[in-house]
Amino acid sequence: MASDRASSNRPLSPHLQIWRWTPTMAASISHRATGAALYAGTILLSIWVFALAQGESVYAPIAGFIGSPVGVLILFGYVWALLFHTLNGLRHLYWDMGRGFDIENARRSAWLVFLASLVLAIVIVASGVSAR
Repeated sequence: MASDRASSNRPLSPHLQIWRWTPTMAASISHRATGAALYAGTILLSIWVFALAQGESVYAPIAGFIGSPVGVLILFGYVWALLFHTLNGLRHLYWDMGRGFDIENARRSAWLVFLASLVLAIVIVASGVSAR
């Protein structure tokens, strides 16, 4: 009986419903998610290159899919993931030098990584789509 009472008085572990979301938390989670997404995107990129090497009959359907709205959306997601992961990795390298750890600087750099990666992805994908 005493052990039941002791276990019920233990503090609960923090979970996502208790935490207040911050830009640095979102950047950390996004960094991990984009790292995983880059694996899938790289497999799709490999399929595209393989189809290109096989000739027109294999490449045409793949190119058609990539040129479709769904394909462009997938391409945009891959480009954004690559840019976000790279820029956030540079942010981590900056931290490795012992700089940028104060809360305001960390928050500002997280917002900057989100904004810069989004703007760059829009510019790159829009440039590619308009060049077709």
